[in-house]
Amino acid sequence: MRKSIVAAGAALAALTSGVGYAKDKPTIVLVHGAFAESGSWSGVIAELEGHGYPVIAAANPLRSVAGDAASVGALVKSVPGPVVLVGHSYGGPVITDAAAGTSNVKALVYVSAFAPMSASLRLD
Repeated sequence: MRKSIVAAGAALAALTSGVGYAKDKPTIVLVHGAFAESGSWSGVIAELEGHGYPVIAAANPLRSVAGDAASVGALVKSVPGPVVLVGHSYGGPVITDAAAGTSNVKALVYVSAFAPMSASLRLD
């Protein structure tokens, strides 16, 4: 599992490195699933930071999708500049809802995650 998450992190770094962020790389916000905690992203964090990305491992409170999305959304709104939200497992619906109404979220990445579609979600 850890190897697949690290591989996904490396792929994310490769994919986002050439998409027009130039000097200002996006902050990557990692959201864990229901049976993990933010420290589970440590290997991914090291990989992404090695590529020069600012990274935040969000503490997903695991109370409800709506409540958890509000918590992650507040964190995302506090980040200056572009954000790439990454969710694992249960973190998928959380990042989907957290991205709604936030202008700085530029991409959503689902790592072995549930990827629900939200009618209110639009990334510009």
